Amino acid sequence: MNLDVKPGTIDPSSSVYVYELPVRLWHWINALSIVVLAITGYFIGKPLPSVSGEASDHFIMGYIRFAHFTAAYIFAIGFLGRLYWAVVGNHHARQILYLPFWRKDYWSELFFEFRWYFFLEKEPKKYVGHNPLAQFFMFFCITLMTLFMISTGFALYGEGMGIGSWQATLFGWVYDIFPNTQDLHTWHRVGMWVFVIFVIVHVYAAIREDIMSRQSLISTMISGDRMFKDNRD
Repeated sequence: MNLDVKPGTIDPSSSVYVYELPVRLWHWINALSIVVLAITGYFIGKPLPSVSGEASDHFIMGYIRFAHFTAAYIFAIGFLGRLYWAVVGNHHARQILYLPFWRKDYWSELFFEFRWYFFLEKEPKKYVGHNPLAQFFMFFCITLMTLFMISTGFALYGEGMGIGSWQATLFGWVYDIFPNTQDLHTWHRVGMWVFVIFVIVHVYAAIREDIMSRQSLISTMISGDRMFKDNRD
C-alpha cells in the first residue's frame, strides 16, 4: 500500500527506505537507454544529410543503427529484470505495474494530485512511494508503452532478420495489427515522442515535488531513501 504521510506528523529528519538497488539501477539504465533510443531512432527516421566520399568510409547510419539495436536489447532485458524484481522485491517495486482502480480513495487522491499540480491545492500530501497521479502515468507511459515499444520494435527488427528468426517468430503477430510496415514505423515513432514528452514532464514533476512538497524525489532514486521535511519548516 502506498502510505500517505500527513503534514505535521513526521520528524523533519525522518527517512524511509523505498527503492531497492535493482529498482534504482533499472531506473537509470532505462533512462539512458531511452535517451539513446530516442536520439538514434530520430535519425533512423530522418537520416543525417549526406557526407562527402564513399558511404563505406563513414558507416554513419550503420553506427546509429548499431547503437539503437544495442540500446533496444538493454531496454528489453532491463524490463524483464524489472518484472522479475516486481515479484521478489518490496511492494514499492510493484507500483508501476498496476493501478488500484477498485479503490475509491485512489481516485479521490488522484484528483487531489491533479489539483495540486495545477496549483489549486495549498498543502501537498506526502507519499512514501509514488503518489496516485505518478503511479497512473508511470503505468501508462512506462509499463504499457515499454511493452508497446518492445513489441513494435522487435517486429520491425524481425522483418530485417527474416522469417524464421526469433524476433519474427515472437513478434510477427504485430503485423496482424499493423499489416502495413510504414504504419508500424509511424506508430513506433509516435511511441518515441510519448517517451520524450513523458521524460520532460517527469523531470519537471520530480524537481517541483522536491521543492514544493518538502520531500526527496531525485536523491531517493540514488540512495533509495525518501526523506521528509515538515511543511512548516
